[in-house]
Amino acid sequence: MTSRTPAEKPLRTDALRNRNAIIAAARHAFADQGLQVPLDEIARRAGVGEATLHRRFPDRESLIAAAFSVKMADYADAAAQALADPDPWAGFCGYVRRVCAMQSGDRGFADLLTLTFAATNPAIEDLEGRRAGAYRDWVTVVRRAKSSGRLRADFHPDDMILLLMANAGVVAATAGSAPQAGQRIVEYLLQAFTTEHARELPAPPQREALLRAMRRSQQTAG
Repeated sequence: MTSRTPAEKPLRTDALRNRNAIIAAARHAFADQGLQVPLDEIARRAGVGEATLHRRFPDRESLIAAAFSVKMADYADAAAQALADPDPWAGFCGYVRRVCAMQSGDRGFADLLTLTFAATNPAIEDLEGRRAGAYRDWVTVVRRAKSSGRLRADFHPDDMILLLMANAGVVAATAGSAPQAGQRIVEYLLQAFTTEHARELPAPPQREALLRAMRRSQQTAG
């Protein structure tokens, strides 16, 4: 036992360093190219072999869960903070601004909000649990903002998907030349969501149709 200990410590250190490098590389690659970026590209960016990547993360879902654990916690926190705001309209606006800012420059995060995971493992189940909980909180945020009299009565929680698609398009088109454009479109839309500007709208699309459209837009953007 004693003679093997010195040889084991560097291996544990190397394993931790490799894992951290893979997660960091995955975050950047997912942000640049979305969640379907080839795993060999992530391994290359991390400076490790594919075998090392698969040893640390046996499937894509495990890597996604590790790469987005912090951001998904922030996403859930955004909804919780909106609920905690004593001013329901301020909470609503704060949530929209924060989530759109999180989405800007991160294609992977936009994918994550709409993707259905086929694999079942504890890491993904935890991620999906946080996502589902954040959505339930968002529905409550919308209901409170309507009850306050500030948010138009026909706003649907899934209209947030339309907003994210609009934001993604503006950000992608202007990132290199007018990075403030994304913030401007968000503020325009927040003003349109108020009761003062309410006019009759077409019926909202089905949620699944919106999610399919958002996934398709993310794929074609690559």
